[in-house]
Amino acid sequence: MWAKKLGKELGNPTRSVAGWLVSKLLTVRNQVLEENAVQLCGIQPGNTVLELGHGPGLGLQTAATLLTEPTGHLIGVDYSQYMHEMAKERMKELISSGKVTLHHCDVAAMPLADSTVDKVFHCNCYYFWPDLNQGATEIHRVMRSGGLMVTTLRLSHVATMAAKRVMPGDNWRPEVYMTALEDSGFTDIRMEDKQHKNITFQAIFATALK
Repeated sequence: MWAKKLGKELGNPTRSVAGWLVSKLLTVRNQVLEENAVQLCGIQPGNTVLELGHGPGLGLQTAATLLTEPTGHLIGVDYSQYMHEMAKERMKELISSGKVTLHHCDVAAMPLADSTVDKVFHCNCYYFWPDLNQGATEIHRVMRSGGLMVTTLRLSHVATMAAKRVMPGDNWRPEVYMTALEDSGFTDIRMEDKQHKNITFQAIFATALK
């Protein structure tokens, strides 16, 4: 029972003691993954960039510093109302200036126009989506042809959580997600091992083909 509750809170943190603890966990555990996902995207100053499942906003902060041209725009989406509000507070000045836009929504139904996003990044995110094919199809829809998507994870940690039934089913498996990306129209899909100081993590790359 505890595993199911933890998995639900990780996928959709609420304004509660458990949600607060999850937000602190995400801030500590995800920082390296967030920062590296941003760097691996190869963000250019005038890009339109999208973060999926932005959580408390660490990745948003890092990505925003790279969008130095007037056309540079950062978009974030998160299913959790609590995380949406937390990131809005963190990014309030850039939201006011129009540089950043945040949406409280499902990844499978984003209020974005077709073929408008250059880069997409996310971390510790896809395993909580109810339908990977719907999520991947929606990401592909909003991306420009040739746009790059990067997701980062620590596979050993995810596998441990899955073994404890925190994440039921097989959606956590990278190969399942990569198959969904391929079926949705992405190409050059690959997973690479990466190193940041003493931390080993994995990065999945996919390019939108249209």
